[in-house]
Amino acid sequence: MDSMISTVQTTLSQNLGGAAHGLAPADQQFSLDQVPDQSGKVAVVTGGSEGIGYGCTHTLLNKNIKKLFILSLSKEVVDGAKKAIAEELGQDKADRTEWIQCDLTDWKKVTEVAKQITDSTDRLDILINNAARGIMTYQLTDQNLDLHMALNHFGHVTLTSHLLPLLKKTAEKGHKVRICTMASNAHQNAPKDVKFASLDELNTDLGPNGQYGRSKLANLLYARYLGRHLTPEYPNILSNATHPGVVETKQTEEYIHEAYPLAGYMMSVGMRPFRKSQFEGCVSMMFAATTTEKTGQYICPQAAIEPGSELAQDEALGEQLMKLTREIMTEKTRKDSVDKGCPMKDY
Repeated sequence: MDSMISTVQTTLSQNLGGAAHGLAPADQQFSLDQVPDQSGKVAVVTGGSEGIGYGCTHTLLNKNIKKLFILSLSKEVVDGAKKAIAEELGQDKADRTEWIQCDLTDWKKVTEVAKQITDSTDRLDILINNAARGIMTYQLTDQNLDLHMALNHFGHVTLTSHLLPLLKKTAEKGHKVRICTMASNAHQNAPKDVKFASLDELNTDLGPNGQYGRSKLANLLYARYLGRHLTPEYPNILSNATHPGVVETKQTEEYIHEAYPLAGYMMSVGMRPFRKSQFEGCVSMMFAATTTEKTGQYICPQAAIEPGSELAQDEALGEQLMKLTREIMTEKTRKDSVDKGCPMKDY
C-alpha cells in the first residue's frame, strides 16, 4: 500500500501543479530557491522568452547569471519578457540578456547565431535546448523534412554542435558545463517500431501526438548520446534531458486547438486548474542546468531520475538516430552548415 501511495504521489508531482507539485518524495524534491548562485556564468536558452523558457530565464537572472542569450522568433515577445524582468528583478538583470532572432528550422541561420554567440563571449556554462514545436499537425520544412524533427531535434543538434568548441573550452578551464535538452513523457507516444532509418520514415505523418512524441524521443536519445560520448572525454560537460510536466504554456492553452479544434478543450480548459505554472514547469530543467552532477539522465519534476520508455533506453537506437542526423544534414546543409563545423565530431 505504501508503495502504491508513493507511486501515485510521484506521478502527480511530476505532472501536475499546485498542491500536487509538492507531493514529490523527499529524495526527489528540489525548488527554485535551491538553485545556486550563478555569478560569472553565461547561458543560452532557446525559446527563453515565454513559457517554460521564460521560467528558466527569470530564474537564472534572479540567481545572478552574468550573461544570458535568448534565442527566439519574436522580438515582441522578448521585449515583453525583458520588460517583465526589469519590473520584477531590476533593469540591471534585464540588461544582462541579449536577444537573438533565430528560427531553429533555418540551419544556416542557426550556424550564424552560434558564431555570433561564440564571438560575443569567452565562456558558455549552460545550454538549454528548450524551444519546440508542440502537439500540432504534420508539416514539412523548406528542406523537405518533418517540421517537428527539424525544429525540436535537428535545430538543436546544429546549435549544440557549433557551440561545442566554446563549451569544451569552458570545461577545460575547470568549469562545470551543462547541456540540457527538453524532452517530455510524451516521448512514450512515439511509435513502438520507430527505427530512425531514413528520411522517408521521418517524413511519415504519425498524427499530432506521434509527431511530437517521436521528436521528444529524439531529444532524450540525443541527450543520452552526448552523455555517453562527450562526458567520458570531457568530464566537466554533463548532458541531460528533462520532463517539465503539464505546464501552462501557449501549447496547452492555444496551439493544442490547431491539432484538436474541439478535443483540445480538455487540455486548454479542463486541465487549466491542474497545470503547473511556468516556474513549476522549469524546476526539473533548473536542476539539470545548475545542480546535478550526473550525465545521461532523464530528470522529471522535481528532481526525479526516471528511465523513460524502452526506446529511450535503447543505445543502439540513439546511435542510429545520430547516424541518420549526420546523413541528412550532410545532404541538405553541406555548404551552409556542415562545412562550417556541423555535424562535427561530438567527443
